[in-house]
Amino acid sequence: MTDPKYKVMVQAQRGVSYDLADSRYEIEREALDPIGAEIIEVPAKNEQEFIDAVKTDADALIARGRRISREIIASLENCSVIGLGSVGADTVDVDAATDHGIVVTNVPDVFIDEVADHTMMMFLAAHRRLLLMHRMTQEGRWSEGRPYHSDIPRLWGLTIGLISFGNVAKAVARRCHAFGLRVIAFDPYVAELEMTAADVEPVTSLFELLERSDYVSMHAPLNAETHHMLSDAHFGRMKDSALFINNGRGPTVDEAALIRALESGGIAGAALDVFEEEPVSTNNPLLHMDNVICTPHIASATARMAPETRRRLGRELATVLQGMWPRSAVNPAVLPHTKLRRWQPYPQTRGPNR
Repeated sequence: MTDPKYKVMVQAQRGVSYDLADSRYEIEREALDPIGAEIIEVPAKNEQEFIDAVKTDADALIARGRRISREIIASLENCSVIGLGSVGADTVDVDAATDHGIVVTNVPDVFIDEVADHTMMMFLAAHRRLLLMHRMTQEGRWSEGRPYHSDIPRLWGLTIGLISFGNVAKAVARRCHAFGLRVIAFDPYVAELEMTAADVEPVTSLFELLERSDYVSMHAPLNAETHHMLSDAHFGRMKDSALFINNGRGPTVDEAALIRALESGGIAGAALDVFEEEPVSTNNPLLHMDNVICTPHIASATARMAPETRRRLGRELATVLQGMWPRSAVNPAVLPHTKLRRWQPYPQTRGPNR
C-alpha cells in the first residue's frame, strides 16, 4: 500500500505477544484493507521514540506492546481511536483519551466463557486441594490424602461472592448455580434487578460480601478506584476457611496483604491467574504455598481467542475510522474529536463494558 488513507500504528513486538500477533496482521486487515488503512509497526525503544513516530502520522493506535500513556495521547494530533484486543483497558490511560476526544475500543464479550470456565477450574481445584493431592499421589503418600479433606465442606449450599458483576461474573454465576452454590455479588454500578434476574443476591457492602462468602472471586476491572481494592482490612473480614480466586486483574489486590492472610491462616487458600507484577517472579511466595494454585495469566487462552479478538479489533478500528460509533467503547462519554464530527453514534445510551 503506497499511499494509505489511514495509518494504524502499533509498537513493534519483541518476542511472542500474548495474542500471537505475527507482524503480518492478516486477521486485523480483513476489515482495514478495504478502507485503505495500513498497519505500521513502530520499533520504538522508549516512549519518546514512540511519540515521535506517532504524533502526526497515526490515525489510530493499537494498544499492544506498550502502555498508551497520557503523554503519548497528549501528543497525538490526528488519532481518532485506540484499539484494545482485550476486555481490560488498564494498558491505556482512558481518562486522557476521553479528554482528547479519542475513542478507546475493547472486546468485552469475545472470550467470556473461557475465563468463566478457567475460574471454575481454579476454584474447584483449590477447593479439593488438587495440586497437593497430585503431589501426594506421585510421592506415594497414598493414605495421607483423606485427612486433608476432613475439614472441607460439600459445595452444595455454600456461598460464593462475586466482586463486580460484569460479563465474566455473570457467566461464573451461571456455572456456580449448577453446583448448588448460593451466589451473591457486590457491584455499585450494576442495578439490583440485573443481579436478581440472574438469581444472584445483590449485596450493597463489600465487607458484608467478604464476611458472608465461603469463596470470593474477584472480577473488577483495573482502574484508579479498584487498585488495591482488597487489602489487609478486607482479608481480615473473610472467613478463615474461605478461598480467594482472582482471574481478573492482579493489581486490584494488595498482593502483600494476600500473602500475609495466607501465611497467617486468615484465609484458607487462593487460586490466581493474575499477579500484581507480571511476569510473576519465581521468588514470589505465592508460587511456593501448598494452599495456592497459580496459572500464568492464561484464563482467556483458547484456539478461538487470538483470531476472534484480532478480528474484532480490526473491525472496531475500521468502524471508527469511517466516522461511525464502535460496537464496544470503553469511554462512551468521549467528546468528538474535530476529525470525527461526522460520527453517527447510536441513539441509545451506552454504558461501560466490563
